[in-house]
Amino acid sequence: MSALVRYAVDGPVARLTLDSPANRNALSTVLVEQLHQGFTDAVAEPGVRVVVLGHTGGTFCAGADLSEAAGREPGELAVDRAREMTRLLRRILELPVPVVGAIDGHVRAGGLGLVGACDIVVAGGQSTFALTEARIGVAPSIISLTLLPRMTSRAASRYFVTGEKFHAAEAAEMGLVTMASDDVDASVAALTAAIAKASPQGLATSKALTTASILESFDRHAETLTEQSAELFVSSEAREGMLAFLEKRQPRWTRSADS
Repeated sequence: MSALVRYAVDGPVARLTLDSPANRNALSTVLVEQLHQGFTDAVAEPGVRVVVLGHTGGTFCAGADLSEAAGREPGELAVDRAREMTRLLRRILELPVPVVGAIDGHVRAGGLGLVGACDIVVAGGQSTFALTEARIGVAPSIISLTLLPRMTSRAASRYFVTGEKFHAAEAAEMGLVTMASDDVDASVAALTAAIAKASPQGLATSKALTTASILESFDRHAETLTEQSAELFVSSEAREGMLAFLEKRQPRWTRSADS
């Protein structure tokens, strides 16, 4: 199995690097499994105090791997993939060490769910963000579990429905990322150095205080939103939307609106 997530440890810092640039670091089943393994390995390292989640290539994460989805029966795939995503987001939230997102590239759809789950996020000048689910006939159902606690209500009301692209400064202003930075590596290094001074117990308990309310809401709504996501995925509109995306054409409803 090829490595889609690179794992390395440097003193108190474990680095998980999404390394599947050929499909823009899309959330394939294999990539998600390797992310889980990376988190497991990081927690098992006695000296690790923080995980940095980064990427290779110009895209941090493009969301679900739609080409993988097209290769199987939608009904067979939908619930499994929805549960994979729910489990991954919760794993990040409940990890006993902070997860710092280091982003200097494009983030789309489900990739924003990862951003919302991270404890701290640094976004560089090459970063762009867009919630494009509605354009292919689905919705940011599962990722709303980590996005709505972070984004302002007005920002969510706009970007959930428009699919517009926005940049690091706007993402910081709405609370989606912690800071926009001209030097992502330097900013992340300063943050991880500060985190490394904490004791394991102090760190885990302090992080838990910040995620408690998110996890409470997450667990209350996760099953309903997971089912909603799966139902949308197998709908006729979603099939048309995903085919249009893969075929690089406009979906039928767009052509109807333009006529």
